[in-house]
Amino acid sequence: MTIKVILADDQALVRAGFSSLLARAEGIEVIGEAGTGDEAVRTARAVRPDVVLMDIRMPGTDGLTATRKIVEDPELAGCRVIVLTTFETDEYVFAALSAGASGFLTKEIEPDELRQAVRSVAAGDALLSPSATRRVIEQFARRPVAPVDTAERLAVLTAREVEVTRLIATGLSNDQIAAQLFISPLTAKTHVTRAIAKLNVRDRAQLVILAYETGLVRAGGWDPVVRPA
Repeated sequence: MTIKVILADDQALVRAGFSSLLARAEGIEVIGEAGTGDEAVRTARAVRPDVVLMDIRMPGTDGLTATRKIVEDPELAGCRVIVLTTFETDEYVFAALSAGASGFLTKEIEPDELRQAVRSVAAGDALLSPSATRRVIEQFARRPVAPVDTAERLAVLTAREVEVTRLIATGLSNDQIAAQLFISPLTAKTHVTRAIAKLNVRDRAQLVILAYETGLVRAGGWDPVVRPA
């Protein structure tokens, strides 16, 4: 199945560069481009992409607002948004994830990583590398967050699923979680999938946010202590 992609960036050269890189990937097709947030939303509704690569800073409606509109549109339920940003200047990464983005990339990403990122997000995964997760933590630590009843919110999870959620929040992949817990990667993926379903969150990125909102993992850091389920 071909993965359909929209590129949303106010710089035509950036769009052209990403389009060229993705055109060389088998099974990925760029079906639309947008130079503003409003145009990104209109284009998404018109062509129904699987993935939108969304710049944050665009004239008019910014990428953050556009992301929220796309994610909240029931007719675009299968569409995933990847935020494009530079960590040094962008202050809205955490807000973008809160709005429903499935992850974020720097514009300096390597071609193979870009293609793999599109495939991963289209498959329902999220882009949260350890360095990216640290950025989320930094953004989260600066923001006042309403307290959430941790025990009540996480009561639906098994002990193992809680442990997996903690490890996700430190930026570990399924393979790394499997190694940490001495389980198979398939079992790790199953725990992740069940945690997402039970907590009624969109994807892995939203699990990370929930982990910090509930205090399951603290912004000041967490030293994982693994206990058997």
